[in-house]
Amino acid sequence: MFVALALGGPEAAPFDAIIVTCARDHGPPALLDQLKDGGRMSIPVGESGDQTLSLLSKRGHTLQQDAVVPLRFVPITGTGANG
Repeated sequence: MFVALALGGPEAAPFDAIIVTCARDHGPPALLDQLKDGGRMSIPVGESGDQTLSLLSKRGHTLQQDAVVPLRFVPITGTGANG
């Protein structure tokens, strides 16, 4: 399923994996809530000049974030962008 909004696709959740292709300063709460236990999310995290591709792993109520590689993506905008 491809979802283009920061709100994700709650009607089809939970997901094993989510790939976010717009930068955020943190993982969007709506998308994190849609991950299965053991699910993973790849997301560019950080401000426009200083971003890192991060892998978020959900284990129960714990979220582990691992930095993978520096990069630069456009920011998330639109519905749910500020959540």
